[in-house]
Amino acid sequence: MGIEWIKERIEGKKVLIVLDDVDQVKQLQALVGIRFGQGSRVIATTRDEQILTQLGVHKKYKVEELNNWESLRLFSHHAFKKGHLTDDYKDLSIRAVEYAGGIPLALEVLGCFLNGMSVFEWKSELEKLQSFPHEDIQNILRLSFKSLDYYAKKTFLDIACFFIGMDKEYAIRILHGCGFFPYIDLSLLIQRSLMTIDVQNKLRMHDLIRDMGRDIVCEMSLGDLGQLSRLWFHEDVLNVLRNEKGLKAVEGLTLNLPALEDVQLKTKAFAKMKNLRLLEINGASLIGCYKHLSKELRWLCWLKCPLKVLPQDFHLENLVVLDMQYSSVEQIWKDDRVLNKLKVLNLSYSKNLTKSPNFLRVPHLELLILEGCINLVELHESIGHLKGLVLLNLNGCKNFKKLPRSIYTLKTLERLNLSGCLKLDKLPEKFENMTSSKELVIHRTAIKQLPSSFGLSMNIKGGSLPGCKGQFLESQFSSFSSWISPKNINPISLLRASVFRFGNLGRLGLSNCSFSEDEILNDIGSLSSLQGLDLSENNFRKLPDCVSSLPKLQYLYLEKCKSLLSISELPANVEALNASGCPKLKTLSISRSSQLASLHLTDCCNLDEIEDLRLDPDLFINLFDSYNLSRKFRTRLLQCPPTQCNICHRVILLPCVPGEEGGIPSWFSHQRIGSSISFHVPSPAEGAIRVLLICIVYAKQKELDLPMKESYMPMTEIKVMIHNKKRDHRQVLLPSLFLYSVSMSDHLLLFRWPVVKNKVVVLGSPDKIIEFVEKVEMEVSFELCSWVEVKKCGVHIVVDESKTGSSGVLAVMDTTVDDQHVIVPNIKWMRQSLTMHEFIAQVCDIWVKVKVGYVETGEACEEWRTRHMYSLFIEGKCWRGHSPQTTAVCDQKECRELGTVERLEISWLLHTSTSLVQFWLFNTIVSL
Repeated sequence: MGIEWIKERIEGKKVLIVLDDVDQVKQLQALVGIRFGQGSRVIATTRDEQILTQLGVHKKYKVEELNNWESLRLFSHHAFKKGHLTDDYKDLSIRAVEYAGGIPLALEVLGCFLNGMSVFEWKSELEKLQSFPHEDIQNILRLSFKSLDYYAKKTFLDIACFFIGMDKEYAIRILHGCGFFPYIDLSLLIQRSLMTIDVQNKLRMHDLIRDMGRDIVCEMSLGDLGQLSRLWFHEDVLNVLRNEKGLKAVEGLTLNLPALEDVQLKTKAFAKMKNLRLLEINGASLIGCYKHLSKELRWLCWLKCPLKVLPQDFHLENLVVLDMQYSSVEQIWKDDRVLNKLKVLNLSYSKNLTKSPNFLRVPHLELLILEGCINLVELHESIGHLKGLVLLNLNGCKNFKKLPRSIYTLKTLERLNLSGCLKLDKLPEKFENMTSSKELVIHRTAIKQLPSSFGLSMNIKGGSLPGCKGQFLESQFSSFSSWISPKNINPISLLRASVFRFGNLGRLGLSNCSFSEDEILNDIGSLSSLQGLDLSENNFRKLPDCVSSLPKLQYLYLEKCKSLLSISELPANVEALNASGCPKLKTLSISRSSQLASLHLTDCCNLDEIEDLRLDPDLFINLFDSYNLSRKFRTRLLQCPPTQCNICHRVILLPCVPGEEGGIPSWFSHQRIGSSISFHVPSPAEGAIRVLLICIVYAKQKELDLPMKESYMPMTEIKVMIHNKKRDHRQVLLPSLFLYSVSMSDHLLLFRWPVVKNKVVVLGSPDKIIEFVEKVEMEVSFELCSWVEVKKCGVHIVVDESKTGSSGVLAVMDTTVDDQHVIVPNIKWMRQSLTMHEFIAQVCDIWVKVKVGYVETGEACEEWRTRHMYSLFIEGKCWRGHSPQTTAVCDQKECRELGTVERLEISWLLHTSTSLVQFWLFNTIVSL
């Protein structure tokens, strides 16, 4: 009855429908069959992202937490019935906002709850909230928890009590060992907004959601500490263990004792905890028979364990992860122990460990981490029986002498770190059998020659050679050390004998090898898969010729090459170049076909020119403390963009020239002393807004006496805010994503944003849009570290005053398409400027940026890819044959001057080794 009534009144009309808190697919399916008018929109909010995925919605937007300013404003509206703070309550309001953590519901409930209370009552209630979360807030948050199944609920409670901040893969191994389904459940928790995974692959959870989970655990115990399924609070844990209150209900317990606190606990206290799965007792000593500990243990984390060997009566048969870093063990267990389920063994920094265990009875071990075990001499020969070993980390085992010959049988081993094994002088033969190896680190070893078979059939993707400091390795659960130490041998001869074998090498670190240009091997040019190369701190005077022949090279590091005079012939695919700290570098030449997007040339005090630098693509240029730049180059770098410019982002950092008044380019229409500036949005009659440019001049505050080295200060974050004064709405235009250098000298930082249809996209958040409304006053402000002074700032808006169809070629498509081409209408240019052939040749040098969706290992992911235009259609005629390596091919008979083109059609071809499921056009730029 209800849906029919709605259908009758809205069918055929242009409507906006908002469905709040959708928790079932059928609630949205009820709209199927209704014919909405053109331009209608349906917005649905839900805690369960899977509902939107099942329905195949057009676009999803994740609602983020409010920033501090927005949080204070919303909280004040409910706490004081006005949009600003009351002075007497300012500090308390900030505490309340910190507790709510940017969640609008929590801010609203908390504000209403505290409204009308005295300062004393505020203090009392805020202290109470730290131990007893507000019931109304908790009831709303629990809706997502209640919809979970049995195993997902247990996974959520384990994370809330024990695993926040833990590596995702590490946690998955533990949870899987408990009989849970972590791959499915973690995805579900993320979809329900109950947790997140950060950029470092760590599990994260909002404080209020964490407190909600822990509150549920407390309620289930009915106030009896011994009945708590999970114990995490320091005082509660000590109370339960000292008074032997723990019962069968306890599944997990964590205790992290301060370094100076010596606590001895009786093993008998664990006797009744028959279901204990998770145990962390860092820094504690256990007294008594270990048979009292649960047979159900899956995770044992015992840092600084005082035992010399684990007792025979300690039940370890179900253990999945054993983490005993900084322990006193000399031998981890006797040879006859069977640990059939153990997958992770971490004994790092156990200085008394002299030998590894016999691995015959731990057949499923995947991660073996022995970093910093300085008295470890060798590994047991049985390591060859670990058919599933993925990581072996011996970093910093300075007395380690020999790898067992059986190690070559480890076909699953992906990462081998031998850095700092100072007495290791050779690798075993038959290394070619290790076909899964991706990363090998043998820096700071005594190895002078690789095995003759090394690299022939291996899949090495990254590595470091003896005598070099460079690295391109990723860590897993235990960070590999930074490779900074005195050289012990010259790696040149080793390279000559070995480099040709690394056909699949993706990253190579050769920094601080004292190479001159004559010593860099031409064989490096044969590394056709190389994507990253670090040649920093070497002695060559020009870029070695072999570098220019690397077809896939994307990242090139030449930092602190003190003798480097010039850089030329960069591979076209290089996206990032860092040549900072090269004091003799004078010239840098970049080809017109370069894809360079990031250029770091800080402290290049002799650099005066960057030849052929393209300023039309997205570009980040850092010229901090490079004071010798020519006036001609500075003028070109800081020129006002034309009204019909390409759509791109740009960031430029360079020193102000002494004597330049203010430092901000004179053509900036709005300039002001201080850290904020206002402007009015032009009306449509004045033209379409094309580009927003903002800049600041900043330096260290001279009156602050902070520790520094050679006049340099630590890096500073910079946040750019934009304030719509009419709506009183603030939005972050540039988040604090990057760090910028600071010195006593003035530096100019210029940001450029493209404006499409009077809208600007927040950097790093494509779903966040800032709209410019005509005549509205906007304020731009800058937030830097407290010890940095913003001396002056400026804003300039580039407006296209021309009418539709004026000379020049510029087209931007910002709509989603579901085909491999896009039609760009109304293209026109000067008849006398170019022939048809010249036009095709130049237009075909366009790049299109495409957002590509992939399916890999069963999980959907997205990434940005940039590809050359594949073919061009003009007036219905297809001009084919274009590729990244060739220019456009056209029949000479068709060369003629071109007038107005009514339709320009562009298509492209994507090449990928993975399954392409869908793609969207992000933007297409045609520019001459």
